[in-house]
Amino acid sequence: MKIYKRFVIEKFSFLMAVVLYKWFFACLSLGIMHYSSTTGDKKLLNHPFYISVTEISHNAADKNLEISCKIFTDDFETSLSKSSGTKVDLFNPKNKQAADKQISAYIKRHLNLKLDNKPVVLDFVGFERENEAVWSYFQVPNISAPKKIDIINDLLFESFNQQINLVHVSVGSSRKSTKLNYPDSIISFQF
Repeated sequence: MKIYKRFVIEKFSFLMAVVLYKWFFACLSLGIMHYSSTTGDKKLLNHPFYISVTEISHNAADKNLEISCKIFTDDFETSLSKSSGTKVDLFNPKNKQAADKQISAYIKRHLNLKLDNKPVVLDFVGFERENEAVWSYFQVPNISAPKKIDIINDLLFESFNQQINLVHVSVGSSRKSTKLNYPDSIISFQF
């Protein structure tokens, strides 16, 4: 009976996290975009929330750790511009390779992982825009299922002291999540 209750509680917690995540981004999607009536250009409006979502998942079949980060485009451009000293446009990058390098370098500087107490290097796979957000993708190849994952995630902290970074980690059938509010940036998960 205790196992069943724990399963129900974990399943309910997971479902609530998914519902809140979808609701949050749906609300922001409705209020964040507008079109200029004179030029037809898509513009971003200021928004009251500063949030990123990092998904980390161990792919047992491929023995890869797969990482994706979802960040609001305007916030990401602000942080990338600060770190590079030049204006960054992720909606229409003039040079896709340069944008790849900037995104890769920024994420690698602000998202660090240790698997079973050993630091790992994130391999950049690419990025794509999705409405008001940018998804960036990384992997760590040839990794057995870790028992412990230590994470430092201070994405956008240098630009926004209201920043919240959600982190979801899946290993095997276990999924764990947490919320890192500025300035908290360190979390560990045991599997």
